[in-house]
Formats: sequence, C-alpha cells, structure tokens
Amino acid sequence: MTPPGHSRQGRVLEAAGGFYLIQLEEGPRVEARLRGRLKRIARTGDRVVAGEKVGACRDRESGAWTIEAVRERDNELVRAGPGGRRPKVVAANIDRLFVVFSAVDPPLAPRTADRFLILGEVCGIPPILVINKLDLPGAARVAGATASAYATAGYEVLGLSARTGDGLEAVRTRMGDGVSVLVGPSGVGKSTILNALFPGLGLRTAEVSRRGGRGRHTTVSARLFGVAPGAWVADTPGFSDVTLWGVDPARLSDAFPEFRDPSAGCRFRRCTHSHEPDCGVGAAVSDGRIARARYESYLALLGGA
Repeated sequence: MTPPGHSRQGRVLEAAGGFYLIQLEEGPRVEARLRGRLKRIARTGDRVVAGEKVGACRDRESGAWTIEAVRERDNELVRAGPGGRRPKVVAANIDRLFVVFSAVDPPLAPRTADRFLILGEVCGIPPILVINKLDLPGAARVAGATASAYATAGYEVLGLSARTGDGLEAVRTRMGDGVSVLVGPSGVGKSTILNALFPGLGLRTAEVSRRGGRGRHTTVSARLFGVAPGAWVADTPGFSDVTLWGVDPARLSDAFPEFRDPSAGCRFRRCTHSHEPDCGVGAAVSDGRIARARYESYLALLGGA
C-alpha cells in the first residue's frame, strides 16, 4: 500500500470521462483525477492521454488518487480531429506503430496505407506495416505485391492471419518491450490480432459491414494493456479518415524514406519533386527505384488531396 501523500510514478493506461487509469511503477493500477492546476497547461490535444508518464499522489484523508505531474512527451501520435480544425492526440510515448490493413475484406487501399505510414513518420514513431487476413482467397497475391512495394521503400512488412495464427509470432516478438500501438481502418482486425496474441484481453470485435465493405468501430478510445514486464500494447479506434496535422508541405517528402537519398541529386535546394527539372526523386521514379504508386501518393498529399 502506497503511503498517503507519497508521490508515485506511473503510466496512464486509459483516459475516459475525466478519470485516468494509471499503472504505478512496481505497484497496482489506480484511478485518478487530474490536479486542477494541470488543467490549465497548454498541450497538443487533450492534456493527458494513454501512454503519458505521470506522477500521482494518494490523499491522506479520502484515499483518492490525483495526478500531480505530467512529464514531457517523448512523442505523440497526433492527427487532425473532426473537421480538421484541432489536433487529436491518440496516445503518447510510443516505441513502434503497427499499421494494420487486411489484404481483402476490406480490400487494402495503398494510398490510405501510405497516409498511416506517413502519420508514423511525421510523429517520430517507427512504423511497421501488418497485412492481416492472409487466409482469405486472393489475399496472398495482394500481400506479396504489397510487401514487395513497401520493402523497396524501406519498411518492415509482416503478413499474418489472426484467425489461423500464421505469422502471429513475428508480431509478438516485435512487441517484446516498450509501447506498441496498432492503428488502421475499422474492420481490418486490430482487436482480433490482439486477442489472438493475448487471449486474456477479451477485446470486442465486429465483422466488416456487408454494405460498403467498411468495418464497424469496436474500440472507442485508446487503451494500453500490459502484456509483459515493461511491455504494453494499445488498441485504438478505427480511423475512417487519416488527416495529418501540422505537416509543412515543404517537409512532406521527409516522410517518404525512399525519397531521402535520391533527393540529394536534385538541382534545386527546395525542390518539391513535383515539376522541377533535374529532380533526383523524379529520376528515381522513372528508373524504378521509387514505386510510382508511392510517388503518386506523395503528389496527392502535396496537392492537399
């Protein structure tokens, strides 16, 4: 039992309705409220989100817990909120981002996958592409072509079937320490993957809607689950849209790893890689070093699409 009035360090597992579930270091989980003065601190998005590192204290009289301090974030998974007018921070202090798509049902949309990978890049979180539902007809062909394209871009690509268990062990190994977050559209099987990896979680799942092939949302807010000493995973709400927040168009190409070396050959220092002559990136697209589909994703984002 923590002595009253004694501050303890911990990590926020979930934020909901003004209450915060905290895993104390070498201690129990507790529910806490945020100290009033901290509510006035300016931060990106919500002041406290899943993954925050905090200091919490138990009141001597009531025994209630209060968050007394919130440490600076190492990074934050942030996207534009509804309407694109405000940032929405999904989680903080993340070590790796699993970008989950299904090969089919719903079908993999490369341009949407690109947006999720770019989201990881601009947030400073290493992304890994995961292709689920390889047991379905036609999935192996789609996954093979996708893996080839993204390996060329320098990304690790993991294929699996949460239903049969094939490929799950590689994902489990990559989740061995730190905080791993799964993101992707609804219906691709994020919660199903976590249930298959860690059966005790008991996360809700839902089938893809027969109307339009979209998944139903089964996760309403990000929540971290401890899966091993020093290791957490987070399920997140399915994103129906991935709108980047605060990305300078002039730096957008930095979020495409395969552009970095070829861009050294551009004639102009501030080349946008869209129309300039003697563009190193354009040359790399022409000779196949950069996948044309990835380049077209870049142009679409550069143009605001």
